[in-house]
Amino acid sequence: MHQRLTRQSLAELTAFTSAPCLSLYQPTHRAHPDNQQDLLRFEQGLETLELSLKKQYSAEETRTLLAPFRALADAPDFWNHTLDGLAVLGGPNLFRVFMLARPVGELAVVADSFHTKPLRRVLQSDSRYQVLGLSRQTVRLFEGDRDTLSEIELVSGVPQTVDQALGDQLSQAHHAVGSYGGVGGASTPMHHGHGGKKDEIDKDAERFFRVVDRAVIEHYSKPSGLPLILAALPEHHHLFHKISHNSQLLAASIDGSPDAMSLEQLCQKAWQTIEPQYLAQQAQWVEEFGLARSRGLGSDSLTEVAQAAAQGRVSRLLIEAQRQIPGNLETSSGVITHAQLKNPQVDDLLDDLGELVEAMGGQVHVLPSQRMPSDTGLAATYRH
Repeated sequence: MHQRLTRQSLAELTAFTSAPCLSLYQPTHRAHPDNQQDLLRFEQGLETLELSLKKQYSAEETRTLLAPFRALADAPDFWNHTLDGLAVLGGPNLFRVFMLARPVGELAVVADSFHTKPLRRVLQSDSRYQVLGLSRQTVRLFEGDRDTLSEIELVSGVPQTVDQALGDQLSQAHHAVGSYGGVGGASTPMHHGHGGKKDEIDKDAERFFRVVDRAVIEHYSKPSGLPLILAALPEHHHLFHKISHNSQLLAASIDGSPDAMSLEQLCQKAWQTIEPQYLAQQAQWVEEFGLARSRGLGSDSLTEVAQAAAQGRVSRLLIEAQRQIPGNLETSSGVITHAQLKNPQVDDLLDDLGELVEAMGGQVHVLPSQRMPSDTGLAATYRH
């Protein structure tokens, strides 16, 4: 019933042009009794969407557009397994549901395009990462940010164990030793020295790591573009980094098996690993903007940035996460029509600008207000 949020799914939503586009966002909860309020919030959002639709569409059209939303409301199993946030987007012949591992603000809006800024913030690689939990026996994959971490159910193309990866090619020595370096990071005592079983098992480990590396690149790192952190026993770090061809793999790793940690502990260690890169990257963008503005190649004026975006001149756009500026953007000219946000038919200009800049080949990053270099809600660096 729900889909995994990827860059491809975001691109599908931003390219959708068949109005009306219905966007519903809300925070959700993972456990009882807090999750009992989630369905009520969803139904309140549906009422907002219905009132907005009835202003321009017939009762039958409104009923058809809201039908998949109401079907979701009538699925009790769905509401018993939510995460921290929910995004539900629908339009003519399109309906997408995304469970999010981070809270989002409540919003129910009908407009000519989908409201995608919260999804863009979830996906952006500067604050999100993946963790590869690896031993000689098993593979686990996680995705998270500063506050949350969730395990990813591996697709069929990614082996979960060394037996799945190597099958009949697995050495007899490996079968004889059993769970060497297996779940929980435990190790069965080995014979040391040259040759023998240890050499065979080491070769198995290298072949296993190569299979895992290729599968993770193809199914996760390339589609997501997220940094990858290795979490493994220290003796596995050098081998995996030596054989890996994953450009997203960070040099810094987590010492220890995820099997021996809670999700909270693993999230904390992962964020400690990636935070210096995250802060340095944001500081660089802010510095670039300041330098560009001093040279006439940057602006935090909504009107100026909109015109530059329409001309394809914006190379990087920083937008404030919680800010909404009501209005409509004419994408071909950059002309803005302001309006009151209380009208649910009105788009968020920052959201529309982000979509336009990305469509023109620019980069968009959603930052918390305390890291923004301006108080207008946006900051743009120009190409020329």
